[in-house]
Amino acid sequence: MRILLAEDDPSIADGICASLRQGGHAVDHVASGNLADAALRDHDYDLLVLDLGLPSLDGSEVLRRLRSRGTVMPVLVVTARDGLPERIRVLDLGADDYLVKPFALTEFEARVRALLRRASSQGKPELELGRLRLDLPGHRAWIDRSPLELTAREFSLLEALALRADRVTSRAQLIEALCDWDQELTDNGLDIAIHRLRRKLHGSGTGVRTIRGLGYLLEEMAESTSDPE
Repeated sequence: MRILLAEDDPSIADGICASLRQGGHAVDHVASGNLADAALRDHDYDLLVLDLGLPSLDGSEVLRRLRSRGTVMPVLVVTARDGLPERIRVLDLGADDYLVKPFALTEFEARVRALLRRASSQGKPELELGRLRLDLPGHRAWIDRSPLELTAREFSLLEALALRADRVTSRAQLIEALCDWDQELTDNGLDIAIHRLRRKLHGSGTGVRTIRGLGYLLEEMAESTSDPE
């Protein structure tokens, strides 16, 4: 999953980014409301973690603009602003959850998992394709009942393909899903990740098919005893 964090406190931002990346997510971080608004207009995210007290543009206005564009992406507000009236106001603006600083990272991580679980695949906590089953928020996958051992990058790649299993996913979409602004993924790096994922899916009845000139498609495939390309 790709997450945008809008937080102007460097120490809090560093802790949240480290926690989310350890969980296998790609994270983009901005420290002002204007930059958050611009990022939300220019990129697709699975979750927004939003501080209200942002410079240049208040977090409440970022949220209002996001919802006015019809975006239904889940939003977790993390703020020092406490009090019932403020919580009600922000929830009425369109926030999905509200967490008051200071908070335990374990609680933050649980709330992130809950929001992503709700949003994944129209509220379904799992995706299935043939014998392959994915728990997106939990970053787990199985073939039948056997766990599929994947690196964080391999799972992110499989997740990006599985969420678009009915349509082709371009190389640009895969690179965007796998990387945040602080990381780079070359074409060769993507080829290596796809090759490794294909090998791990080999024999499962599900594979990654190359659509020449367009991208890749995750689909059920006939069983084969030969190694994947």
